[in-house]
Amino acid sequence: MNHQLFKPSAALLALLLVDLIFIPGFFSLEVKEGHLYGAVIDIINRAAPLMLAALGMTVVIATRGIDISVGAQVALSGTVACMLIAGGTSMPAALAAAMGAALLCGAWNGLLVAALKLQPIVATLILMVAGRGLAQLLTDGQIITVYYEPFFFIGSGYLLGLPFSLYIVAVVFAVVALMMKKTALGLFIQSVGINPVASRLAGLRTATLIFFTYVFCAACAGLAGLMISSNIKSADANNAGLLLELDAILAVTLGGTSLAGGKFSLAGSVIGALIIQTLTYTIYSLGVPPEVNMVVKSLVVFAVCLSQSAEFKNLWKRRK
Repeated sequence: MNHQLFKPSAALLALLLVDLIFIPGFFSLEVKEGHLYGAVIDIINRAAPLMLAALGMTVVIATRGIDISVGAQVALSGTVACMLIAGGTSMPAALAAAMGAALLCGAWNGLLVAALKLQPIVATLILMVAGRGLAQLLTDGQIITVYYEPFFFIGSGYLLGLPFSLYIVAVVFAVVALMMKKTALGLFIQSVGINPVASRLAGLRTATLIFFTYVFCAACAGLAGLMISSNIKSADANNAGLLLELDAILAVTLGGTSLAGGKFSLAGSVIGALIIQTLTYTIYSLGVPPEVNMVVKSLVVFAVCLSQSAEFKNLWKRRK
């Protein structure tokens, strides 16, 4: 019960139990044209962009930072890819340009935070506004529709019966987890999050580490943007990735990562993303008005903040 993943796993299982009881056929699966279909597959598929955003956000938060420009990066990445593909550019070149735009956004955030020492929430707020504004300028505020079947495969294609987006998340998760566990990178990031000054005095290049965490977060957001635009077969600069950064932060905190930095869990962030998507699916399936979804999320955020408050924990212990 003291394991870091116990609480998020228990919350996800509780939600699934509610679905099992109140939503008929929730766990039923069927095969159509060699593809698996069902509510569970749909939840996992729709949670894929959020999983990617949460993985990037986890590394940033672990260094005591935060990136609230993730949604704008998603919109910009999807916009660049769709504009180029619709204009006749080859798909590899379009995807490379989209990811390049996302990486430039990450480098901008990293430069402001690591080099200029701006507060992360202020530094990323600049791009949160400017990034989506740039995406809207590129599209003139219009939705750009794409008619290119290979591009659709990224967000809505299937491989070996499962959504292709899951394989992308699995590869990113595996690579990052190996780097964090099998190299000193995880220890360095944890050290910077716990005490950046002591880490710098101990010889760590804290500014470089922080810079590349924002670049990695942007790369994850860029991939998420490609997934979303591919899935809806268009670029919607106004709505794509809207408030995704808040869901990503919530997923990270639900997974057990400390907002104070240092302690983090990649697996917990993935579980947190699944909790959010399952909660959304449950609310809609039970016929609850969509507006309630935001209220429930706000209550979850409040509960998570309380659970990470040392003063609240001490007060609770004294009361007990």
